[in-house]
Amino acid sequence: MAWIALIVSGILEAVWATALGQSDGFTQPVPTIVFFVGVVLSMLGLGWAAARIPIGTAYAVWVGIGAALTVIYAMATGDEAFSPWKAVFISGIILAVIGLKLVPDKKTEAIPGTAEAAQPPVH
Repeated sequence: MAWIALIVSGILEAVWATALGQSDGFTQPVPTIVFFVGVVLSMLGLGWAAARIPIGTAYAVWVGIGAALTVIYAMATGDEAFSPWKAVFISGIILAVIGLKLVPDKKTEAIPGTAEAAQPPVH
């Protein structure tokens, strides 16, 4: 469930980033409202997910999803020029996000006072 919340929060990051660009310095009411609602929901989801997923992984996934979708949307709407190199690098971001999901979350050191810390190290 935490990964679903994180992905939705990353999508909302792209929504609020796009709305920020369309708000014209917060002078356009609809994009400004979308920005504020999106940023609050995105941060709440990131915060909830980060309590369950290591923060480094959660933040990297959140930023990666948001950045990739923001650029893809801008290119699709013509606000940003498409180039094959941009497509290659955006694909790299997406592959990195998928890779972070696939890497197992293992603690490298036991926390003092826990059962794991009481066990002798295996060499």
